[in-house]
Amino acid sequence: MKKNLLRLGFYALTMLSVATLSIGCSDSDNDGGGEKPDSTELELKGELTGERTLESGKTYTLVGGYQVKSGGNLIIEEGVTIKATRTIDGQPDYIIVEQGGRINALGTKEEPIIMTSTQESPGAWGGLHICGKAPINLTGGTGKSEIGNATFGGTDPTDNSGIIRYVRLEYTGFAFSETKESNGLTMYGVGNGTTIEYVQTYKGSDDGFEWFGGTVNAKYLVSTASEDDSFDWTDGWIGKGQFWVAIQDQAAPGADGTANGDCLIEADNREDNFNNTPVSSPTLANLTLIGNNDTNAQKRGIRLRAGTHVKLYNVLVAGKPNSLTTATEQTEQSFLDGTSVVEYLYADKGFSYEGGAALALDTKTGNAINQTFTFTDGYIGTIAGGKDLSADSFFIKAEYKGAVAADNDWTAGWTKKL
Repeated sequence: MKKNLLRLGFYALTMLSVATLSIGCSDSDNDGGGEKPDSTELELKGELTGERTLESGKTYTLVGGYQVKSGGNLIIEEGVTIKATRTIDGQPDYIIVEQGGRINALGTKEEPIIMTSTQESPGAWGGLHICGKAPINLTGGTGKSEIGNATFGGTDPTDNSGIIRYVRLEYTGFAFSETKESNGLTMYGVGNGTTIEYVQTYKGSDDGFEWFGGTVNAKYLVSTASEDDSFDWTDGWIGKGQFWVAIQDQAAPGADGTANGDCLIEADNREDNFNNTPVSSPTLANLTLIGNNDTNAQKRGIRLRAGTHVKLYNVLVAGKPNSLTTATEQTEQSFLDGTSVVEYLYADKGFSYEGGAALALDTKTGNAINQTFTFTDGYIGTIAGGKDLSADSFFIKAEYKGAVAADNDWTAGWTKKL
């Protein structure tokens, strides 16, 4: 009887241990992609084909490229930190969401999602890339991403790649070659079913945000100290944007007048064929764009060229000798025929029409040049008078020039200052 009791006790203890072990090893990420819980459970590496959740408050390491494949869903909860490790020699760390994959990065103002690097300097890692199925203007209607060699483009303007909200991308811009670097957030043919809002790029060595075609809209963006362009579009981007801030490195220019950072906006249709359709033609409102006072090689603030069209309203531009420039016959003609519009734009310097057209944009509705601005905390402040675009449900009524009103600092708490 005593042996039986002992045996029963042993069996009970064994079953309890097994149950405890099973609970301790449960895969709360439910990634469906074959990843097994082990010492690398806090790593992002390889491919994701199912669903994986990065849990609130935890820090994950990014090892090389992490590819969210078609059918994959990367869920990132508030307060998650992802650190690129640079542990694979010669290989960039990056996250790419391929066509048919999704990312749902759901940060909050109080607990933003931070994607950064163990090496806290510009160019440390390859940033975040999204590939969608919305139209682009490359021959054949599709292209390959500069990083990850993933297909992008298609025929679905409403394609949905997920949600990116309250996310900070730090120290991006890994150089793959002398001519190819990665941006902070790169959107390849992303559709307008995707939500992008409250995103900051911080001290990247290339562009802050870049659109390669697509129809995605974006609200509440901050590009801080990007070493190339703050915002860049090409390949037929037709989207909307409101409340954007660009502030370049504010260190004084060197002895030759060169400072850190190129254009505040560099805008193309298609560099090798200005007439490709669909033509890049975003509608943007309430921007504050502050340059680095470069007087040498990087003098342009808003650079519109290569056939792009644009509708631009309620903007403040400072810190560039040429506040706005236009180039190419197609771009300048779009202003002459009314396809492109710039209204309620105040600049601290003047405009330049490199193609020779007599555009006289400084005389258009609400525009003024040679203005003096006063900003607090780098970029906070607006000027009364602007266009109301709220008849379009994407836009919020904001009849003032600039992005961040003194009584509504939407950048507070989740962004990083210079």
